[in-house]
Amino acid sequence: MENSIYVGLSRQVALQKQMDTISNNLANMTTPGYRGQNIVFLEYVEDLKGNPDPLSMVLDYGQYQITDPGPLKQTGNTLDVAVNGPGYFGIQTPEGVMYTRAGNFQVNVNGELVNGRGLPVVDAGGGTITIPNGETQIDISESGFISTPNGQIGQLMMVEFENVQDLEAQGNGLYKAPAPGTPAVESRMMQGMLEGSNINPITEMTRMIEVSRNFQSTQRMLMAEHERQRGMIQKMTQR
Repeated sequence: MENSIYVGLSRQVALQKQMDTISNNLANMTTPGYRGQNIVFLEYVEDLKGNPDPLSMVLDYGQYQITDPGPLKQTGNTLDVAVNGPGYFGIQTPEGVMYTRAGNFQVNVNGELVNGRGLPVVDAGGGTITIPNGETQIDISESGFISTPNGQIGQLMMVEFENVQDLEAQGNGLYKAPAPGTPAVESRMMQGMLEGSNINPITEMTRMIEVSRNFQSTQRMLMAEHERQRGMIQKMTQR
């Protein structure tokens, strides 16, 4: 008797998660290197005991990454670096090395090259990169080699993945990989530039309106079903 309510609630839970994902995309539409996320849905079929008809519900299976590159913007900042191609930078986090497309780097008080959140940027060998004190002329090649007039000081890690959908978004533009990436062969770095977010705000707003309408229609269905069941119970108790 309550199967239709269970189905409707499963749809609402999935729609709510989709709305949260869209809201997060919109919140990051100006975040450097951000790549939008979408929800993957599946039909979940439950065999009910004593009922020959299985119950089909909605299951949010996971997320997938929108892989379209964001627009490249000229900043003129020496420590801004964009990746032209499918590559990712390495970032050292408390949970290990993670990956990002955001190349808005800076130097902390210890002279270490860090990302916008203050996490160390990883070099090609897995260590950190230290900029000598007082160096103002810094050159970064397309291969990620960092040099000053006094010589080469390191190389930025740039890796690629066979399937970027294996990367798990961790927030703040970071991705966790099930296995380390391989050295980039199809990517190059561009100093003084940043990759923008690949979010299209008009598309996301349209999706948000559609999800909101679907949620409301499901809510109306649930209310109608509740009233039907209540009316049926009232009639049965009046006998």
